[in-house]
Amino acid sequence: MDRQPASIDAASAVVDCAAYVDGVRVPGTYTPESALREVRRRGSGFVWLGLFEPTYVQMTAVAETYGLHELVAEDSVHAHQRPKIEQYDDVIVLVMRTAHYLSPTSIHTADDIVDTGEILAAIGSDFIVTVRHGGHTALTGVRDELEGAPERMRLGPWVVLHAVIDRIVDGYLAVIDSVEGDIDTLEVELLSPDRYTPIEQIYLVKREVLELRRSVNPLAVALSTLAATTAVLSNPIPKEVRRHLRDVAEHHAAVAERIVEFDEVISSLVAATLARVNLQQNTDLRKITAWASLAAFVTAFAGIYGMNFQFMPELRWRYGYLLWWIIAVTGAASLFTLFRRKRWL
Repeated sequence: MDRQPASIDAASAVVDCAAYVDGVRVPGTYTPESALREVRRRGSGFVWLGLFEPTYVQMTAVAETYGLHELVAEDSVHAHQRPKIEQYDDVIVLVMRTAHYLSPTSIHTADDIVDTGEILAAIGSDFIVTVRHGGHTALTGVRDELEGAPERMRLGPWVVLHAVIDRIVDGYLAVIDSVEGDIDTLEVELLSPDRYTPIEQIYLVKREVLELRRSVNPLAVALSTLAATTAVLSNPIPKEVRRHLRDVAEHHAAVAERIVEFDEVISSLVAATLARVNLQQNTDLRKITAWASLAAFVTAFAGIYGMNFQFMPELRWRYGYLLWWIIAVTGAASLFTLFRRKRWL
């Protein structure tokens, strides 16, 4: 049985598919197959195919149409890849992690703060295929912005890749600003004597920062590679695009540095919280010890005169009971005063 065309297999996963010639979108509706055929018939332009969470069958059909390696199809389907850049003949594949702040009502009730996704981009001389996983970081706005600037689109598919990376890094910056607000909140509460911050919430933020670190930092290698590359395909990266890629790489480096700072601050918060807990435990232990000492004094004094002996000092004295109370109260008051001076009570 003959295989179905790629346009039929991948139809449900296609977000948008367009052919661009001289920076302008070619009118009409195109399938992944017909768009590539149209561009190659004209001998200029490129195709931008956007996919959302395709199945393996759908991605395999696209790979056959665009000449992608089978490993690219596998990486496109199985999300949660580590950010990386790879080259398969004349096709460059870039895997990027996306991040989105979930805006919890309160840091104390949140179970998750940051949601991550993935975008894979396969770039050839006359096409770019973007595969998105995750409900955030939609690329519709990026496409609309680029279609409004045909002078940029004339530079080819590398302009699209730059715009996608720029959108992802901007998302990192937004997440970083929000996470920084959460960390500031935890710091204020930790320094406030009237508030108690459970250490579990600090570990939650630390876990999210670690996830950000794993998603953001490995992309630096790919960005530096692209920014320094003059020609990796038959269609080289334009100089203007490389300049913009270097600018994005600088923004990415700033994000990575802030994540390292966050990690250090949160580690300090953990240490400070543990020190505060230990201090509180020591304070409580001193209070318990002081009250136990007061009770032990009165109990010991009462125990002595509770012994069943006939001959004891002042046992039959008329004022013996009153004297016992005077000694007991005076001794307890003296101990209480001593503990108060030492701030145990």
